[in-house]
Parts: sequence; structure tokens; C-alpha cells
Amino acid sequence: MVVSGGSFGRRANVWSDFTVAAVHVAKAINGRAPVRVQFTREDDMGAGLYRPMYVHAVKVGLDAKGGIADWQHTVVGQSIMAGGPMAMMIKDGVDPTSVEGVSPTSYALPMMKGDLHSPALAVRPLWWRSVGNTHTAYVMETMMDELAAAAGKDPLAFRLALLEKNARAAGVLRLAAAKAGWGKTTKPGLAQGIAMHESFGSFVAQVAEVAMANGKVKVERVVCAVDCGIAVNPDVLRAQMEGCIGFALGALYYSEVELKGGRAAQRNFDTYRSLRIHEMPNVEVYIVPSTAAPTGVGEPGVPPLAPAVANAIAKLGGPRVRRLPFTRSGLVAT
Repeated sequence: MVVSGGSFGRRANVWSDFTVAAVHVAKAINGRAPVRVQFTREDDMGAGLYRPMYVHAVKVGLDAKGGIADWQHTVVGQSIMAGGPMAMMIKDGVDPTSVEGVSPTSYALPMMKGDLHSPALAVRPLWWRSVGNTHTAYVMETMMDELAAAAGKDPLAFRLALLEKNARAAGVLRLAAAKAGWGKTTKPGLAQGIAMHESFGSFVAQVAEVAMANGKVKVERVVCAVDCGIAVNPDVLRAQMEGCIGFALGALYYSEVELKGGRAAQRNFDTYRSLRIHEMPNVEVYIVPSTAAPTGVGEPGVPPLAPAVANAIAKLGGPRVRRLPFTRSGLVAT
């Protein structure tokens, strides 16, 4: 009998590496004793499965009234599902986890045309909390802010105009904006950024209040609104949103594993930086009352955080960040 811990997806591989290792050891000792296989932190980070890098190329045109006239979207990244137990999800060469959040999108964008390129690489990938929405939300929601700025429109109003037929998406945006005091004057050196994303059947909007001092970012407050259908356990729902926000903020700031010479350069927490408790912002979570069927809450709180922060930084006069994490742009201290 083989018993495995939580692993959060780590077990979902067809080659079952650590299970096979345990079986080989048990066979070698002729079953004389129970076998426990435990990776060191260095082994786990150096021989794990990584969320693959993705690159987006987006070209959008606006009409004379500031509406979206054309949207061309290219996604390039390694397929998570190819060669794994869920490869049957790939249809006509498209891994849906590579494009979810772009296709489909909550926004009314009938003019959107897109393509996907999935190069095969030697590094084995696997999912990461919120899967493809990790990168698609960032691109879509920072683009929405850039388009609103180009059209001379408020970012919230610009989004709502594209959500006239999506009441639930519009609802979380309005709720988060209202609770955060969107549009009201903030204290000097502080700006708000907004983002919304649908994933796992749930709608989440977040407003991030961000300050910058000496070129470094500090997220002070995050207001989160969630519509996940019937809130079966509101306390768990709020805890999940808070955890998602902390997880996403740490990833936005620091999370990256570099492969150098065929090896992971970051092998433990001395080189792989994670969010620390003093960096956690104040978080407010508001739940939209609903009679719809309950949907996911363990992952949907992740995608909106990074673009909301990035949009606030742009309001403060900071750079439009195209390459994550923020350490790459010098926006956070390491």
C-alpha cells in the first residue's frame, strides 16, 4: 500500500516518480519493513514539476469612440496537459488550460482572434494554483487598464461597458469598487488598481491599494468581492480568498525558479523568496448573495491580484510591468 501526502497536484504525473521509487526500495528489501520516501527541500525544488513560462503578444485597436475594434491575441507556452493523465482535454491541438481566461473571456469581445503555440520542452511542467488563469488574467486585466487609458475612460466604467450581458462579473466589480471607495481621493502616494476574473465557475474582483517609496512597491489593502454561487461556508470562503491573495502576492513579488545548466538555481528558501507576514496587506472579503450552484473558491482569488497591483503601480507613474515577478523590475526588495 502506498500513502501520499497532499502534494497539491504533484502526484498527477503518469510516471509516478516517488511512488515508483518507494516500490523499488520495498522490492529491494523484500518487504521486510515499511518504506517511507521523503524528499529534502532541495530535492523537491530541484526535481519537481514547474508551472511553465508563458508569453503573450496582444494587438488591440480602438475605434473613434474609444471602443474595441480589433483584438489579436497570441499565446505561447508549454502545454501542461500534454503527455499527462488529462491529455484528452487537448482538442485540435489546443490545451484549454493554456488559453482559459482569454478564450473564453467574461468580456464581450466578438472581434477577438487568437492562436496558441505549445512548444515541447525538456522540462516537465504541471499546474500551479489557478492553472492557466495565472497568466491570462494578468494580460487581460492589465490590457483593460491600458485600453481604458488610451480611450480616456475610467477603468471600471470601461470594463462594465463590456460586461452588460454578464451580470455576475459586473456585480463583483461594482461591489469591490464600492467597498474600496473607487474614484474617491486617496491619500498622497497611494493609488488603487482594479481587476476582475472568472475561473472555476466563480467571479472575483479585487481593488488593490498600493504605495511606492524609493521605487519599491507596498500593497497596503486589498478589497475582494466574490460570487461563487451559494456560499456553503462563508468563513472558509473568506479564508480561501485571503490565502489566495497572500499566495498571489508572493508570486507577483518573488516566485521564480531559474534553470541554469540543466539544474534549478533556487533550491531552498534562502534563494527562493516567499512572502513574509509583515508584507501581507489588510484584506477585506465581501460575498455576493447568490442562489446559483456553488462553485470553486480554492483558486479563483489568485488571478485578479497581480493585475490589480500592476494597474495601481501605473497610476502612481510606475512602469507597465511586462515580465514577472517584480524582482525583475526592481520594484521589490529581495
